Amino acid sequence: MRKLPPLHALRAFEAAARHLHFGHAAAELGVDPTAISHQIRKLEAILGGPLFIRRPRPMRLTAEGEALYPEIRAAFDRMANAVEQGRATARRTLTISTTMAFAAEWLTPRLTQLSQELGVDVHIDAENRPVDLDTGEIDLALRSQFDRGHKGLWRHLFDDRLIAVAAPGLLEEYPNRGNAEGPIDLPLIQYRWTSQNRESLDWSGYFAQSGQANRDLNIVASFSEESHAVGAALSAMGAALLSECLIADRLARGELVRIGETSLAAPALWAVSRDDHPQAAQIAAAIAWIAAARPLA
Repeated sequence: MRKLPPLHALRAFEAAARHLHFGHAAAELGVDPTAISHQIRKLEAILGGPLFIRRPRPMRLTAEGEALYPEIRAAFDRMANAVEQGRATARRTLTISTTMAFAAEWLTPRLTQLSQELGVDVHIDAENRPVDLDTGEIDLALRSQFDRGHKGLWRHLFDDRLIAVAAPGLLEEYPNRGNAEGPIDLPLIQYRWTSQNRESLDWSGYFAQSGQANRDLNIVASFSEESHAVGAALSAMGAALLSECLIADRLARGELVRIGETSLAAPALWAVSRDDHPQAAQIAAAIAWIAAARPLA
């Protein structure tokens, strides 16, 4: 542990030595002159000698005070610079939390554009479980759910739906099995939702919606991570039921093709932040940019 005098005493001395006036030092620090005098006497008692010659006027530093003042002022200057650099670093960084699939498929390809638009470094924290925004580690969370939550500031970004898609190579391998009626007898890839209120968002729900309930499903692969289901679909393993927002870029480039006209309403995407966040302007700009983004063809 460093053996230092009280910080209040050092601040009072630095201000008084710089102004050579207790009243001016008190005005700068927002206290009364008596408090300045008290703190300086406390510091003098610790050091064992006077730091100011108070009489006759004008006040001036003793030899001990003149030796101490440059070092204390330099120390406070270094602390002030360190704090300002910390603030500048915080202003240059924005940390966004989102699901692993949305981070991989949608946000990461747009990361450079978003960073340039905001003039900050954008960090991605990919986590499928909701994060606690009160810790201060996350500035903005992108969450997928049907309704807005009650804690924090919620702003709607996208509505979404699940659609049946397949790689062009799979449709060439199984001609006439993917058409306007959907993936007829195609091998199917399943993404397993962990939330109970989304369990109907699967192939059974899809075929029930299209009037083909209770049909046999040829499930060839099942994944607990959505991005893995996307990867399996791209490799032509089977048709997949995926978020249209998530795979918008893949559809625009023709890497995946929609099959059928049936869709299931999926959870919307929301932007969530703290009500009192100091980077509110940057967060608002990030949300506006994300909401207006278009597929990267």
